[in-house]
Amino acid sequence: MTTPTTPNTRTARTARTARTALSTLTARTAPPVTATTPVYRALFCDLRTDQVIDVLPLTETKFDDYIGKPGSLTATIPLPGPALAQRARLALQPGRTAVWLERDGDIWWGGVLWTRTPQSDEQGRMRVQFQAGTFDSYLDHRILSGDLFGTATDQFDIVRTLLGHAQEQPGGDIGISAGPELSGVVRNYSYGWSSLARIRELIDQLAQLADGFEWRVHCHRDAQGRRVKRLQLGSPAIVTGHTDLVLDQPGAVISYNLPADSTVQANVWVARGESANTDQSQESLPLTARAESAQDIAEGWPRLESTSDHSSVQDEAVLASFARAELARQRRPEVIPELTVRMDGRVTPALLGARIRLRLHDLWHPNGSDHRYRIVGLAVTPPQRTAAETATLYLEEV
Repeated sequence: MTTPTTPNTRTARTARTARTALSTLTARTAPPVTATTPVYRALFCDLRTDQVIDVLPLTETKFDDYIGKPGSLTATIPLPGPALAQRARLALQPGRTAVWLERDGDIWWGGVLWTRTPQSDEQGRMRVQFQAGTFDSYLDHRILSGDLFGTATDQFDIVRTLLGHAQEQPGGDIGISAGPELSGVVRNYSYGWSSLARIRELIDQLAQLADGFEWRVHCHRDAQGRRVKRLQLGSPAIVTGHTDLVLDQPGAVISYNLPADSTVQANVWVARGESANTDQSQESLPLTARAESAQDIAEGWPRLESTSDHSSVQDEAVLASFARAELARQRRPEVIPELTVRMDGRVTPALLGARIRLRLHDLWHPNGSDHRYRIVGLAVTPPQRTAAETATLYLEEV
């Protein structure tokens, strides 16, 4: 068993090894690199101090990032000998290690290492697999430590209050920074610690209200070259860039899927909350709020109904806001197109929130198709010995 150490002790113990690894990793572990082959490397750091612990070779790497949900990184570290195995044991501490993935020196992904799995095959060859989640996944592991309430507060200020509350607790600061931007939408809020609500759950519930917003933790380097974890907020949506990225098939698009799913469609939505009855001798009925689209029925759509539960909501106005927001999202068949594209220098994680023009000309689109979408997710497979680097873009119609 590894003896517990403080962040500073753990950093000091491996700093010399980390500096050596930084300069020799590519030469020792990577396949031959051409002028066009990007160089990936993973930095393993202490989660609270962000001090580098080690840099280790990765294989079978895949990573993704999204607007609206945590992204993930999965990879394998080969262990050909005891020295590398010892370094991996020290660096890969689930729940305590931050992982930063660099591509040609730029930050492309950052998050918290949550699981590791050492493995041995029948020949005795060792490797360790690990999985990490983007830094916003940390807020799934934090609950309120006290009551929070306010009136007529911009919803972005409420998010910053929740984040600040989480990071003010002992051991809770992992360095997520926030800016001063405002949404222009004000709300009353009241969160009781006795509900044991998770911080991410509260932020997501706030974002899902009518006139809500989007949020994520954006990882990058600042002008001084420092690694940054920044809360990114957008109302009603996160939008980046000013010009559309044009993607063609045939062309940069290798393959695509354009699913349309009506199983989640609804033109009547019923939201159910918590019972307002405090008398245990009486039957308790939950609050309900209904939202309907009479226009859809008039236009010939069949009646399609769905429901959602909000067990902690006792305010009828808040419940009605949830119902209206859910109805607005689900009035039409859900369409989440995905493209697999060549990495031609235009695709980076900074494109999350950017708009693209997708131009298709094939059997399904014999006369050509030209539509605009917004990028809401990005999954990258780095180059392997037998496969080129590719990216999958997940899109939302605009």
